[in-house]
Amino acid sequence: MYGQKELSVVYLKDKKMRESWLSLLQQSGIERVSEAEILSLDRTFGLYQDDHLVATVSYSKNIIKYVAILENYREGGRVFNQLISKVMSTLAYEQIFHILVFTKPVYIQSFNYLGFQLLTQTPQGAFLETGDDSIQRYLAQLPKAQKNAEVAAIVMNANPFTKGHLYLIEEALKQSDFLYIFVVSAEESLFTSKERYELVRAGVDHLKNVAVCPGGEYMVSLATFPAYFLQSEDEVIAYQTELDARLFKEWIVPYCHITKRFLGSEPCSHTTDLYNEMLCKILPPEVTVKIIKRKETKEKEVISASKVRQFIAQDQIYELLEWLPQSTYDFIVSNIKKLRIKASRKDEEHED
Repeated sequence: MYGQKELSVVYLKDKKMRESWLSLLQQSGIERVSEAEILSLDRTFGLYQDDHLVATVSYSKNIIKYVAILENYREGGRVFNQLISKVMSTLAYEQIFHILVFTKPVYIQSFNYLGFQLLTQTPQGAFLETGDDSIQRYLAQLPKAQKNAEVAAIVMNANPFTKGHLYLIEEALKQSDFLYIFVVSAEESLFTSKERYELVRAGVDHLKNVAVCPGGEYMVSLATFPAYFLQSEDEVIAYQTELDARLFKEWIVPYCHITKRFLGSEPCSHTTDLYNEMLCKILPPEVTVKIIKRKETKEKEVISASKVRQFIAQDQIYELLEWLPQSTYDFIVSNIKKLRIKASRKDEEHED
């Protein structure tokens, strides 16, 4: 079909290049491309034939995105291999050796041929990885509960850690012998991954039989799932939540011997409520899902991290003490100027 050609960088700030790139994506069934998503891409490569873009791939950090190839150039997998190999060699030059991809199930075998390991899949999409890190290595560094202990888990963003989170943890401990608290590691929050992890640790320092663990790249925030290859918002939510639930069930649960997963009831966020519904559907019977009613203030207002972020943005520090453990409150007071600036730039109403 064509002679071997080198891939070129596609400069998406160039109007003509962007238009040809978007046209190729649309021909490949990829239509959900937001401006924010485009700006998040570190680099995009393309294969041109007679000045026409016939294949492309992008990456953001260590995640491969936007693989699109015109049908006439898919046979034999040569173009696909060229695209993915280009990203892998580029990331290796940047000293990035752990690569993730969220893609359509039809591409699973093609990625397998290039050394990618399938982590989990749904009818809508699949999650794969390759490189010098792996989910097996992540699991190996987790602390283990005592033999025959009844083990439970909570996954939280804790953005920031509130008395609501603490209440959920204390209620979970009443119903289990050992509790894993997985803190989502994505850097899409007002508080950094390290800050959130340390705030959770400080907030539960007085409790026994608790292990606070970074979620790494396997407790995936809804904000980090690329779902551009799906057609509707409902499909996106279903894909994101089911993939995350299956990853937890198929890998984390058996290794850690988890039998219970605790969730907070979700009166404030439709998306998180759908996520809870998916967990209730996917995790049983191996894991019992228990939903705990959210803690409220004296004024009967649900304690939520999103409300705390609003207080920070509006400089209402005096409101925070009823909502936060002392350790979280002290951190916010010490960093209020930096946090207020960041809060004014973010829209995170549904991230708790």
